[in-house]
Amino acid sequence: MSERNTFVRSIHDLGLAAWFGGSLMGAVGLNGAAAGQGASETDTARIASAGWAKWTPVNAVAIGLHLMGGTGLLSANASRVHTQQGVASSTLAKTVLTGAALAATAYSRVLGKKVELASSTDPEDLDKAAHHPVDLHKARKHLTAMQWAVPALTGAVVVLNALHGEQQRPLQQKVGMLQRAASQVTVPHLGH
Repeated sequence: MSERNTFVRSIHDLGLAAWFGGSLMGAVGLNGAAAGQGASETDTARIASAGWAKWTPVNAVAIGLHLMGGTGLLSANASRVHTQQGVASSTLAKTVLTGAALAATAYSRVLGKKVELASSTDPEDLDKAAHHPVDLHKARKHLTAMQWAVPALTGAVVVLNALHGEQQRPLQQKVGMLQRAASQVTVPHLGH
């Protein structure tokens, strides 16, 4: 029960921290700064797109680290997931939220790329955008919603991560395992 998984836990937590923090900073700071500096909707989109494009590779590494760490932690704690009451359900919830955050992140990137092409001044990008017309206002509106969804979802994963930490306390493990064992016991029905 006292086995250490420092490396795996570290890449899991650092990846999640960067994913959450970067997405929140982007939604608040980068988009806010772009809105303050852009003279038009197109300028604002161009400024924000440039910042998000710089963040994308770092974010991809952060997500990859989080997923590798999560897989390692799940493997290391498989017996607790199976035997400790509450761990399987919180693990399932964390997995579902992580999947939703991944989907929101991917969709944000797709929308971001559309906004980037539609607001670009590069002739090659403008040619690509002409072949795939985009309603810039609508795409930016959807993108803004997704850019807020990502920190909301990853923030919920942070909370479940804290719950998992609490569930690893020795007393919580004992209580959880006793509760699981008690739920597995069938009491014969004594009928008259």
